Amino acid sequence: MARQRKFWGWGYEDFPLSSGMLENYTDMLKFSLGIKEFEDIPEPQIENLNLKEPRFSIPSELASICSAEVFDRASHTYGKSFRDVWRGLMGRFDHSPDYVAFPKTETEILALMRFCSAENISLIPFGGGSSVVGGVEPSKSEKYKGTISLDMRHFDQILEVDKASRSVRVQAGIFGPALEQGLKAHGLSLRHYPQSFEFSTVGGWIVTRSGGHFATLYTHIDEFVQSVRMVSPSGIMQTRKLPGSGAGPSEERLLCGSEGIFGVITEAWLRVQDMPTYKEAQTVSFDSFEKGVEACRQIAQSGLNPSNARLVSPLEALSNGLGKGTDTVLILGFESHDHELGKWMERALEICKALGGYWKVKEKRAEGPRDKAADAWKKSFLQAPYMRDELIKMGMIVETFETAITWDQFDAFHKGVESATQAALKEHCGGGIVTVRFTHLYPDGPAPYYTVIAKGEKGRQLEQWDLVKKAASDAIIKYGGTITHHHAVGKDHQPFYEKQHSSAFKTVLKNIKKGFDPAGILNPGVLLKEEDLD
Repeated sequence: MARQRKFWGWGYEDFPLSSGMLENYTDMLKFSLGIKEFEDIPEPQIENLNLKEPRFSIPSELASICSAEVFDRASHTYGKSFRDVWRGLMGRFDHSPDYVAFPKTETEILALMRFCSAENISLIPFGGGSSVVGGVEPSKSEKYKGTISLDMRHFDQILEVDKASRSVRVQAGIFGPALEQGLKAHGLSLRHYPQSFEFSTVGGWIVTRSGGHFATLYTHIDEFVQSVRMVSPSGIMQTRKLPGSGAGPSEERLLCGSEGIFGVITEAWLRVQDMPTYKEAQTVSFDSFEKGVEACRQIAQSGLNPSNARLVSPLEALSNGLGKGTDTVLILGFESHDHELGKWMERALEICKALGGYWKVKEKRAEGPRDKAADAWKKSFLQAPYMRDELIKMGMIVETFETAITWDQFDAFHKGVESATQAALKEHCGGGIVTVRFTHLYPDGPAPYYTVIAKGEKGRQLEQWDLVKKAASDAIIKYGGTITHHHAVGKDHQPFYEKQHSSAFKTVLKNIKKGFDPAGILNPGVLLKEEDLD
């Protein structure tokens, strides 16, 4: 029997979260925030949900692929941000989609688009539903008769493997684990592992410009996209499978980051790699965050291109089983299919040592040295979304935001964003914790990823977080960063995204949207305001 996913939160209902990890984390929160006791918010039960009746009827030719079941509608109402999980936990499903469609062919997708365009019904493409920016949430506007969520789960096949070109053609609804399992049989890997990997799809990665786990060189899905096939209300768009092209603006790049407002991606050719054979890993500690930052800059500009170069601030390191809570930790890793990596690691460690970095020498084993601290981080990384759900059930506000900034601006940027977020936490929550890590490194700058934790006021956690989030987002824009490095825009970031891009680009974006989707039914409110489409 298939495992059941939560309709209100992250992952599987029966996931065995480590009790020791949760206990350690809550002990840290008690100590750092002075918490005496936590809330105990019960999980919602599907039989207790009272969703509104669908506002329209499905025509007979689409009835076989559409569902009005409570579980289907509830589980397609939200993504997986703090805002989403908190509302789901509270049983707030006031704006669930009227139906969920499960098409199996492009013909059925086109039929859905024709119906929605004719009847003024919004249509939201849905992959794994792991959005943390309101990217799959139905419109609340009364201008639409209702909403259909278009689930791509049946588009889940590897269609063709081109080993000579190291390329693979896949359907867009395939989930990360299934893709990697299929590629493994050919000795290949996409090597793209976002934290949502288990519950996100290739199509979702492309339209949100997903960032993977690896820290340098190939970080975004953009680098892996060779060609795409998209179904839109205006027809089907298919780009050529090419290693590169200088023929005008890139069609596939146009679709990277489009967030479902132009059409539904059904297939893609992706560049894949040989499975890594050689690996090196080491954790390095620094007595100051600033020294760790400088080490990251030098490594990013060295041409070494580590697969992992994750700088973690002291408190975050402690909460994830790294460090003593006073040292900044850099997790370093190298991978290759072709050659041994000892010299690459040696040079990276030389850079770290010159800046005061220190580490424990690992014992050599037959299969090579293993870094237990890096393993602890990996385990914590994969369990983090489950941990977040448990903490929300305890009344905590737990959320992240991420950005990118050039090295010359980082110091002032970081101080400004951290200060603004701390001030907002003090004003709206009575205090809280802000931690940071670098998720990706570029020669010209890092991608800082901030975690916010605070004890919420019973029943007001959502309101409190929205105020803190606005303060943090305003600071990101003020100090020159991007509103998102890899989480996408969605509805939540749209107001800040508009401040970031030019007015000329907005006009172009509206016109492209109109060309693909004349009736404006695809994922309204994402990237562009709904009123901009009138």
